[in-house]
Amino acid sequence: MSAPEELTRLIREEQARSRLPSLSAAAFRGHEVVWADAVGIADLEGEVEATPQTQYRVGSITKTFTAAAIMALRDEGRLALDDPLGRHVPDVAHAEPTLRRLLSHLSGLQREFADGMWERMEDPPRDELLSSVAEAEQVLEPGAHWHYSNLAFALLGEVVERSSGQRWEDFVSGRFFGPLGLTKTTLEPEEPRARGYFVQPYVDVTEREADLLLRRTAAAGQLWSTTGDLARWGSFLADPDPAILAPRAAKEMHAVQVMAEPERWLSAWGLGLELYRRGDVILAGHSGGMPGFLAQLTWSRDGVGSVVLANSSTWPELQEFGISLAERAIELFPSEGEVWRPEGLVPPAEVSALLGRWWIEGNEFVLSYRGGRFEARMASAPDWLPPAVFEPDGEDRFRVASGRERGELVRVVRDEAGEPVKLYWATYPCTRAPEVWGSSK
Repeated sequence: MSAPEELTRLIREEQARSRLPSLSAAAFRGHEVVWADAVGIADLEGEVEATPQTQYRVGSITKTFTAAAIMALRDEGRLALDDPLGRHVPDVAHAEPTLRRLLSHLSGLQREFADGMWERMEDPPRDELLSSVAEAEQVLEPGAHWHYSNLAFALLGEVVERSSGQRWEDFVSGRFFGPLGLTKTTLEPEEPRARGYFVQPYVDVTEREADLLLRRTAAAGQLWSTTGDLARWGSFLADPDPAILAPRAAKEMHAVQVMAEPERWLSAWGLGLELYRRGDVILAGHSGGMPGFLAQLTWSRDGVGSVVLANSSTWPELQEFGISLAERAIELFPSEGEVWRPEGLVPPAEVSALLGRWWIEGNEFVLSYRGGRFEARMASAPDWLPPAVFEPDGEDRFRVASGRERGELVRVVRDEAGEPVKLYWATYPCTRAPEVWGSSK
């Protein structure tokens, strides 16, 4: 059985087992969609079959666009992640949580926008959102525990608007949709689109779900999209175009801020992204749910992943199926290893004499210059562990930009002939040969 045939078999089995009106899915590697298929009926009344071009509501996957918008504005110097909310929205209640805590669901704010929203099936209009925040509860102390909050992301949408001077939807469309070619990612549905259904639990009968239009709270969950567009979005977050989003910002989004599932450490949260541990593999992504729709986007850091979209309100195995499909895609479509080629990059003179083997705390490490980076790797480190990367910080001084002892200073000591004889890394003495403590005074 070929890889596409196997993945199609998996979604057909899951559509039948979970009684989903339709299920659309895709797998991607790098910036290429390597498989896409759909099974079932997107519109039961019109008897319209689902295809990979069918648009579904993606719910909270919208939050990944809001998070990327905040990171882009941060890189433009318009805000800082540790700014309190009130610095950008001064007229709001609960102004204390920082943008970082809002992004990682550590704000402690209550989950939803306002009482009764899910009965009225409408969110607060634009002129009432901020006044309604005064009625919201600070259910936990900021930073104390992970607690998912749609309200937090609605407020982040307000930050995007005030910092950019544009409506949230205009900023994310101009910054991401257009440049990335996400032509089927929209604020409101476009044909061909799926209709949302509630599948009754004990009989094979469906009911249409109402379309809830999020207006002022669109940043938390309003978007519609297709598997192809979301595959491009997931691959972008794994490996962004620097002209659109700095790779450093994407890396920060993938960095753990809080352990959401502390018992077994299977789920953590970064900046607007959920992080999943499955064995030795760490995946990133986000799920989404709105009345009649469920979605999951999952990828590995080397850009292999999957998208699943369904038009049902009920699918308990949504996240696990989406993650397992991504794991299978990783096995079937492994990322292609890079072919090594000599680069011919000559290190600066002040770096050249430092290269080679050193010792620190009885442990050997190697200084090298690769890809234009001055870096250190412990001799015993596994291949998957990134090296420490140094950047110049004055004469015979370097600062650790990433990796072991990030932020610490490395200072070079030279003899009378100008040869380096000792390094101080995070104040620890480093020598060319192993020595007992105190022998290198």
